[in-house]
Amino acid sequence: MTGLEKLPPAIADFFDATNQGDRGRFLAAFVDDGAVLDDWGRTFHGREGIATWNENENMGVQSHFEVAGFTETNGVYAVSITVTGNGYNGGGTIAFTLDGHRIARVDITG
Repeated sequence: MTGLEKLPPAIADFFDATNQGDRGRFLAAFVDDGAVLDDWGRTFHGREGIATWNENENMGVQSHFEVAGFTETNGVYAVSITVTGNGYNGGGTIAFTLDGHRIARVDITG
């Protein structure tokens, strides 16, 4: 994956764990309490909510991510991606905010 090695480890784990189908590693990338994932206005709270999203929208539909690049501005990492699988297919941007070394917030906006 292009640029994956330059991303903070938790963000790299989000993508790599998805591609490997590693649910435990995927969820471990998030903070223990208070994580939020917003997928086009649908908001999922905490690891339990994010696990539900993962099963319905990500690993559950065999998503595969290719990272095209990223920018970092004021602690927010905007990652350009291409998605393939049995769900959404196409390009987009996912913004990540970290709390320490784990993901606190994900915003999927396209």
